[in-house]
Amino acid sequence: MATFLYKLGRSAFRRRRLVALLWVALLALAGVGAATAPAATSSSFSIPGTEAQRAFDLLEQRFPGGSADGATARVVFKAPAGQSMQDPANKAKVEKTVAQLKSGSGQIARVTDPYAGQAVSRDGSTAYVSVAYKVNAMELTDETRDALKKTGRDAQGQGLTVEIGGDALQSMPEQGAGEIIGVVIAGFVLVITFGSLVAAGLPLLTAIIGVGIGISTITALASVLDLGTTTSTLAMMIGLAVGIDYALFIVSRYRAELAEGREQEEAAGRAVGTAGSAVVFAGLTVVIALVGLAVVNIPMLTKMGFAAAGTVVIAVLIALTLIPALLGFAGNKVVARKERKGPQKDTDGKPNAGTRWARFVIRRPVMVLLVGVLGLGAVAVPAASLEMGLPDDGAKPVSATERRAYDLLSDGFGPGFNGPLLVVVDGDKAAADRTVSTIKGLEGWAAVTPPTPNKAGDAAMITVIPKDRPSSVETEELVHGIRGATGDDVLVTGATAMNIDFSQKMNDALLPYLALVVGLAFLLLMVVFRSVLVPLKAALGFLLSVVAALGAVVAVFQWGWLGSLFGVEQTGPIMSMMPIFMVGVVFGLAMDYEVFLVTRMREAYVHGARPGEAIVTGFRHGARVVTAAAVIMIAVFAGFIGSSEQMVKMIGFGLAVAVLFDAFVVRMAIVPAVLALLGHKAWWLPKWLGRVLPNVDVEGEGLVTARDGAAGKGDGKGRDGGKDEDRELVSV
Repeated sequence: MATFLYKLGRSAFRRRRLVALLWVALLALAGVGAATAPAATSSSFSIPGTEAQRAFDLLEQRFPGGSADGATARVVFKAPAGQSMQDPANKAKVEKTVAQLKSGSGQIARVTDPYAGQAVSRDGSTAYVSVAYKVNAMELTDETRDALKKTGRDAQGQGLTVEIGGDALQSMPEQGAGEIIGVVIAGFVLVITFGSLVAAGLPLLTAIIGVGIGISTITALASVLDLGTTTSTLAMMIGLAVGIDYALFIVSRYRAELAEGREQEEAAGRAVGTAGSAVVFAGLTVVIALVGLAVVNIPMLTKMGFAAAGTVVIAVLIALTLIPALLGFAGNKVVARKERKGPQKDTDGKPNAGTRWARFVIRRPVMVLLVGVLGLGAVAVPAASLEMGLPDDGAKPVSATERRAYDLLSDGFGPGFNGPLLVVVDGDKAAADRTVSTIKGLEGWAAVTPPTPNKAGDAAMITVIPKDRPSSVETEELVHGIRGATGDDVLVTGATAMNIDFSQKMNDALLPYLALVVGLAFLLLMVVFRSVLVPLKAALGFLLSVVAALGAVVAVFQWGWLGSLFGVEQTGPIMSMMPIFMVGVVFGLAMDYEVFLVTRMREAYVHGARPGEAIVTGFRHGARVVTAAAVIMIAVFAGFIGSSEQMVKMIGFGLAVAVLFDAFVVRMAIVPAVLALLGHKAWWLPKWLGRVLPNVDVEGEGLVTARDGAAGKGDGKGRDGGKDEDRELVSV
């Protein structure tokens, strides 16, 4: 592979105008396709195989036109002190609001008058208007949401407090701020790392081009492939991350080759042949992690995974072709000004920070290993108390109208009114009445409505109001209690039940997903490193960092530790998709750092260095780049912690902490400590397995043999690959 990529890199360097033109044309084509494609309609959210989904399907059959899974909203009114919502003036204001809502949008299915629907609290202080829509929350248009908000604003006055709750206001957080902050910080880090504006600008430029092509393609195909508006979210985040990383790796290797005194075209070829090989396999691990989301069997997640995987493939192709082409245009400008006069091969004799750190770890591997493992283990302890669920409006900041409406309903009617359960009975009136009696014999309910039969009389709906809030353990127990006490002809659904089923499905899929992703990546890394223990160490280290990150998330968002520092206003269960989401995203990024750092060690080892020398060599060349890449990713993810949305805040915090732990504790400390302890055994591979596994030559051993052998620079099999300064330190 190294030889093929070497030729590809040189070819792209020579034909840089053609390569650049092709990528610009592809970007323009994708942009035109996105601009002319029909607008994407958010695909409906479904969870195949769950009881909540079967209930929705049954409602569609037995109650046609009822919009069972449609969005809902509640306009909540609170009377001033000393007044009641039954007062004529307040009542007139509510009735005017009802009329305005009915005419506000064609997507509205029905509006329920609180005075006809018994939606006034016993003390008369609070009332709410229920609004049902024909489509789900993700399919509501901006015009419909704006009409709902305008109605709420118009209802204000005469001392009335008016707030709006429900999933109708649900919308994807606006993108842009987090990404912009990440790009700006990435620019500063790259300038510091390279000391050249041109070298710093290349990774940013190519990452933006890759994300632009990926997102534009998703937009262009959204209508044809039924891709929802949420599909591009993960693609943008991952595409930006790996796009910068991959370009950073190749530009860094190119500069190192120039520093060795090689011509520009030769340096570009070698950079793509060596670092490019690492990029290919790092990209494959990310693609495996993202495509593996299909294991969960939730269509929305599957589409997000495939879309993000496509963006990663684009990032890899750009790194292998467009980067060497742009390096051809840049010339010596990718090198810092002080280094342009000629090769700067350690003229001052001083080891860099990566070298000093590697030497320290090699001298004290047991201590470093124990500190790293015990430290992450301590942080991981809270993960044992992980409770998964989906946050409700009670987790939103108090500045949000949804949160204020949630609080008003809780005060006026009880917290369970924020998460009613919908019980569907597949049977006649007698079966429905028996179901009501059974439910009333359980604990945890506050109200049970009489059955509402369909026209045919062969099905009925029952609304159950829990005593506790939607995300509470008591409400979950009530759902399980109803399901356990009734037969197969009774199904429980609604937003709360759907959240419970979603959480359970994500929990059930976690182990199979881990087994698939880690197993395939283990095999892939075994091919890359031609070792059994190195891939095993990589997988175990990744699991340790993810569990530690989950422990930090539980401590902050579930237990409330340091919650005020991160803007957590209400603790609660951890978002149910968080573990799988973290596994998929962090695994891909972690393997990036593993492949790039350890490949350089493997390269030194097969070219003659002893195990300890190889570790030092890998850190001398790779530590600064991996550090820069990790800081960039942490900055990108941390930019989302400031979001007002609890889910976004949790994702940003979890991913930032996971990258911090994996890059700086696992890859930079535990990995070299383990390799130092293993010595030659780290690169052990059974002979029979070596014959079975393909030799992809990621280290570029073939390049050294073919191009340097004749010049007497080594045959790729000796033990002269390390510097004298490294040999003096190493005895392993």
